[in-house]
Amino acid sequence: MICYGIVGCGHIAKKHVSAIEATQGAELVAVCDTNEERLKEFAKDGIQGYKDLGGMLRTDVDVVCICTPSGLHPQLTIQAAEAKKHVIVEKPMALTLEDADRMIAACEKNGVKMAVVHPNRFRPAVVELRKQLEQGAFGKIGHANATVRWNRNQAYYDQAPWRGTKAMDGGVLMNQAIHNMDLLLWMMGDIEEVSSYSATRIRNIEAEDTSVSVIRFKNGALGVLEAAVTIYPKNLEESLSIFGEKGTAVIAGRTANWIKEWKFEGLSEEEAEATIEKIEKDPFGIPGHQCIIQDMTEAVQDNRRPIVSGEEGRKALSFVIACQMAAETGKPVKMNQLKRN
Repeated sequence: MICYGIVGCGHIAKKHVSAIEATQGAELVAVCDTNEERLKEFAKDGIQGYKDLGGMLRTDVDVVCICTPSGLHPQLTIQAAEAKKHVIVEKPMALTLEDADRMIAACEKNGVKMAVVHPNRFRPAVVELRKQLEQGAFGKIGHANATVRWNRNQAYYDQAPWRGTKAMDGGVLMNQAIHNMDLLLWMMGDIEEVSSYSATRIRNIEAEDTSVSVIRFKNGALGVLEAAVTIYPKNLEESLSIFGEKGTAVIAGRTANWIKEWKFEGLSEEEAEATIEKIEKDPFGIPGHQCIIQDMTEAVQDNRRPIVSGEEGRKALSFVIACQMAAETGKPVKMNQLKRN
């Protein structure tokens, strides 16, 4: 049995609790939060509560799930790693590449595993898209598009002082679109260069609420990224589209869970429709957080690297950082400018 502890008893922690409870071989034994009222909500049914992470780390916890505001991820990850605990850290893993590198180094030095929560990779439609790419069904890819047109109203940002700040939240790319950016990277491979514009147009926050970027991938394909939390009056669309010489695929919906276009050379309309119908019967599949917990549980048991490792989380963070740099400087940013520390 792999024993889990959760740090940060906010909204996202509830998904971790459900995921651990649903995973065979995993057990939630401890929670930690500096807010006593929040702690009481989780510290029940035999689950021990701690106001100090150090106290929780002195228990028999095997894996620590870090569910705090983003700016706190690095120090808590390193503290857990130094206590020889494996780590699952919510996205973004950090807000700077320097911190991400320190986290990865701490886990490697202490012989522990780290996974970053990018659960959208496990969506049934996304899994099908990845299969087509691995089989070469698109032929030569021309371009790809990722879109996040969501609503996070002012009340969302006003409910906690860290939301919308550069130090703890990071903005629409870091806090919302990073999942879609992770998928774009996972499908298209490494990036050569990005150009970007960002703005704080509507929300009263420190970070950006709107961003558009153009990407050149190392394989020569182009990409477009659009992200906003200003869509009225509610979430409109999340989509991922790939266009190649022999295939067109669009995954979309209010969240990117449904296949909207599925056309490939040699694939009949009946075969395409069968895939679309299969996804429509179960568009969400096993919850992504449960897949992350299951994968870490098995990674510890089998002594292997988690699927969405710290290095994978760093790639998505690098993409965000490059877009932010390009927007700030008004110049294209080559990914090799982002040096590893």
